[in-house]
Amino acid sequence: MSEIRTEAVPLVDGSDLRLTVAEPEGTARGGIVVLHEARGVTDTVRRLVEGIAGDGWLVVAPHLYHRDGADELDGAEDQVADHVARLDGEQVMADTDTAFGWLADHEVAPDQMGVIGFDLGGSVALLVAARRTLGAAVTVAGGGIDEPVGPLPALVSAAPGLTCPWLGIYGDRDDKAELDRLLDAARESEVATDLVTYPGSGHRFDDDPATAADAWQRMLNWFDSHLR
Repeated sequence: MSEIRTEAVPLVDGSDLRLTVAEPEGTARGGIVVLHEARGVTDTVRRLVEGIAGDGWLVVAPHLYHRDGADELDGAEDQVADHVARLDGEQVMADTDTAFGWLADHEVAPDQMGVIGFDLGGSVALLVAARRTLGAAVTVAGGGIDEPVGPLPALVSAAPGLTCPWLGIYGDRDDKAELDRLLDAARESEVATDLVTYPGSGHRFDDDPATAADAWQRMLNWFDSHLR
């Protein structure tokens, strides 16, 4: 198992961006930016970082709540919503750029960089893939499809601008037509796109190990196919 550590990168606004990073054994196949869920850098996010590094990738996860002095939120849902609402869209993009810059400093080329996010991070991952040039992107259970989440634009409005192959992974949703609209919007980009749903699974796939394993493998296969 790859060991993880946290580094701090000074930013021009005077704050320090914390990065959770993990290196693979041997030469890295490329680099992956992991964008955390609404509760921050949780144990789930750290396991994701470790697991992807174990597959041979150099991995970095920016702490998007660093300006609030927070890494992980353990409070009520309204506290989490407050943190999401305080995010600044341009600062989020800048923090993500810093993570990609960290990969570049470690000799990862842009076409060998990917991004994956879960929940809040899944929404950000799609937006990054529509605004930046990189190799591939994966969104896991990203909200804000038709309506914006906090400062982030609705995903259906951003998806036509995708610049790299994008994979969406979703569990049960009350409005399945919403996912159809997202996939249709993504296909307007004319890059490779796919959207996989798992009927009967929970939001986090926690209740079905087979589903979680299948989603994990699809994510790895997506990066294997498009980051070369």
